[in-house]
Parts: sequence; structure tokens; C-alpha cells
Amino acid sequence: MADRFPPDIDMETPSVARMYDYLLGGKDNFEVDRKACDVLLAQLPEFLTLSHQNRAFLTRAVEYAASQGIDQFLDLGAGLPTADNTHQVAQRVSPDARVLYVDNDPIVIAHGRALLAGGRGAGFLMADISQGVESVLTAPLTRDLLDTDRPLGVMLVSMLHCIPDSADPFGMVSRLMERVAPGSFLIYSHIVSDDPETAAWVTDKMLSFGTPWGRVRSPKEAAAAFEGLDRVSAWSDDRDEEPRAVDCASWRHPEIAPRTRPGDLTVKLWEYSGVAVKR
Repeated sequence: MADRFPPDIDMETPSVARMYDYLLGGKDNFEVDRKACDVLLAQLPEFLTLSHQNRAFLTRAVEYAASQGIDQFLDLGAGLPTADNTHQVAQRVSPDARVLYVDNDPIVIAHGRALLAGGRGAGFLMADISQGVESVLTAPLTRDLLDTDRPLGVMLVSMLHCIPDSADPFGMVSRLMERVAPGSFLIYSHIVSDDPETAAWVTDKMLSFGTPWGRVRSPKEAAAAFEGLDRVSAWSDDRDEEPRAVDCASWRHPEIAPRTRPGDLTVKLWEYSGVAVKR
């Protein structure tokens, strides 16, 4: 597989995007990514289920936002293309929907552009949102594809835990949401734990791989992304009832009531998730 990628790609350090691809059953990963995932899974097998549940959350959240009239999406930290990518989900609801994928991994960009060759309404931008929101919002491709004067679906799905505290990830979210139009949606998930030892173990292990990483945060810490925004109902019947930020497996799931953490108390790691609107 190595000859499919540019020669300057680092094949010795695990990549979050390729690790996620492996967990989802993809083929665009290296042995170093698979070994890193296997180390994590040996200690926390819920990583595998969590990855699939988070992908399903993305699908439900994009479908919901599109059903509410959002027809353009900014997918930050998009990761490698897989089944049911954001533009495919959005365009099932709104055929004219547009999606800009943003990532700082050259493999993601190469695969994404190949996937979209000859397609419409979507593009891949190589950029790092942690270096400043303006670099993304003012990029020529962004201006060509999205109208930032109209509401956007801003997607930070399983991404913010990759950004260290020193880069002020929640300040970044605040600055980003200040720049987008009223009526914009935030679609968000973040790996969390209510067990400090588990959070520290995962964070230390990821950093030991040499992989750029932030940390596993507590649900309370992860909730900072929603400050100043109105969280929508997490119930599939849209009832006005708590909880609104939940375990990703239960957000607007037609067969699972919203829950703040996995029902199995032995599970120490999950994705805190929700959708909110800028009024």
C-alpha cells in the first residue's frame, strides 16, 4: 500500500486519521497505526465500538442539521473518507448541499480529492484550524465553496481531543462560532472519561506513540464547546427534555433514550456529543 502515497509521508508514527480508519474497518492505514490501535484495544476494548458509534452519530447529526435547512457544512478534522461521508449524507436530504472538508494530514487530502474527482458540491482543504480560524474561513477554496454570510453546519466530530490545552481548543471554538452567521449549527463530539486514571492512561499512551494529541477530558470540560449556544434536543422525537449533551450512541437514536454516559458502568471511555445552534 505504501506506493500509493507520497514518499514524504511519515509511515513510522501513528496518525489519528489512519488509526480511526483502521478501527472503522478501512484499508488506508499502516502497520504502525494498527499496532497502536491494538495497544489501546487491549486495555480499552470499547475503543472499537466507540468509533463506530461516533460515525453513526455524525450521520444522524448531519441528517438533522440538513433537515433544519443547513445546506453547507464545514467539516473540521474530517479524517479519511469512508462510507457515508458528510457530503453524501447531506446531499441525500438536500441535493444542492455543499461541504468543505478540512484536515492537516496529507493522506486525508490526497484520498479526499481522489474521492471527489468529478464530483460536485464538496472540496478538501489542507489546513490546521488550531493555527487560527481565519486561515480556514478566508481560504480561496472556502470562499469558492461556502457562503460564510449564511448559516453553516460547523463540524468538530471527534477532533478537539486531538488539540492540546496550550493551543486553547475551546477558545478556538468560541472564535469560530463568533465568525459564523446566526442560525449556524455546531455538530460536536469529544472523547471523555469520568475516570481520571483512564483519561491519563489514554492521553499518555497516545503521546508515547509520538502522535500529535491533546488529551481525554472530563464531560464537564468538554461541555465548554457549547458555551453561548443553544443545544438542541437529543431525543429522536424532539421533546424539550434533558439531557441534551450525551453519549454519542444515544443522541437522537430512535431506539435508545439519551443518556449522559454509557449504561454499562464498566465502560470508562465514550464520546460526549451534541448539536447546538448559534442564535
